[in-house]
Amino acid sequence: MSRNFSSLKKNISLIALILFSCSSFGQNIELSKDSHVSVITCGLGNESYSLFGHTALRVEDSINGIDVVYNYGAFDFNTPNFVMKFIKGDLQYFAVTNSYRDFINQYQYEKRSVYEQDLNIPLELKQQLFENLQTSLSSGESYYTYKFIDKNCTSMVVDIINKTLKTSAITKRENTEITYRTILYPYFDGHFYEKLGTSIIFGKKVDQLGTQIFLPFELQKSLEKVTFQNVPLAPQNKTILEFSNTKAFSWWNNPSTYSIVLLFFIFVRKKSISLFYLSIIGVISLFFTFVGFYSDHLELGYNYNILLFNPSLLLFLYFYWIKNKKAIYRLAGFNIFCLLVYIFFLIGKAHFIIVLPLVITSGILLVRIAIQNKKRIPIII
Repeated sequence: MSRNFSSLKKNISLIALILFSCSSFGQNIELSKDSHVSVITCGLGNESYSLFGHTALRVEDSINGIDVVYNYGAFDFNTPNFVMKFIKGDLQYFAVTNSYRDFINQYQYEKRSVYEQDLNIPLELKQQLFENLQTSLSSGESYYTYKFIDKNCTSMVVDIINKTLKTSAITKRENTEITYRTILYPYFDGHFYEKLGTSIIFGKKVDQLGTQIFLPFELQKSLEKVTFQNVPLAPQNKTILEFSNTKAFSWWNNPSTYSIVLLFFIFVRKKSISLFYLSIIGVISLFFTFVGFYSDHLELGYNYNILLFNPSLLLFLYFYWIKNKKAIYRLAGFNIFCLLVYIFFLIGKAHFIIVLPLVITSGILLVRIAIQNKKRIPIII
């Protein structure tokens, strides 16, 4: 998906972009019959921004000395209020250009595989695609508001190719019967807490069927099956770089630490420990509530995970402070009911297993609190 560029690399790319757009090399050149336009698919990395791979477009013409990669995955870290804009969902991403050599050298350094699919289209459409890319860069059309599913480096490549072909030739061809969440899960192998985090922060949208292309390797597989003007659009998938995908190892980012922490909260039977756990869950819920109302990211809206990460859990602190056992008992009962409803929503979903330990831990602590604060009925003999 979109890559995080360092400030230095970003500035170099912007300078290259300005020079590229302003020179005669830009709009006026006529591609030769030996020119190639291709879709580049980059392999997975171990950093959070590279877990899903990357998509770019290459234009190569040895006659005219052109070999450039168009990359729709850049953003500016120096954007005012960067974090809030990212959360809000109105952070502007944009395209940059890199020489093919520099582009490949970067992935060689990162030990990430690179694959290339030449587009089997007439010369006039290659020219049109080249001009569309140039126009996009020079006019500002390459700026877009990033959306995890609907608008990213892969979908932008799909859009500009379909625009050039004047048809929706490139569409999703595989895995349309499973959800976006299910599609994403294999990409988190070796990144347990990233998987857990996305499981609880993503809401209803990612449980919809994955009918549109949003990941680089989805585009690669779809291109293999697309025909245009009765011929295969991308008949070959050429390997430029090949590295084995080694899973990242971390002593803490794994299910073991997750289990140990939750078992600690279950077996250390102290009121302060239980309150601390429930308070943490409650604080996380405030973030969900804020993001749900504030953010334009549709993936973060309608988040039923708030039944587990319930804002009402923070009331336990207040009721314990004023020693209101009746309110504590009722609040525990309310949250136990929310957990039961939550389990109903989770059944059959991809994140059921990874979230279940949290449900069990919360349930045990809430039942324990309810029993401790239930009003005892005296028995008269």
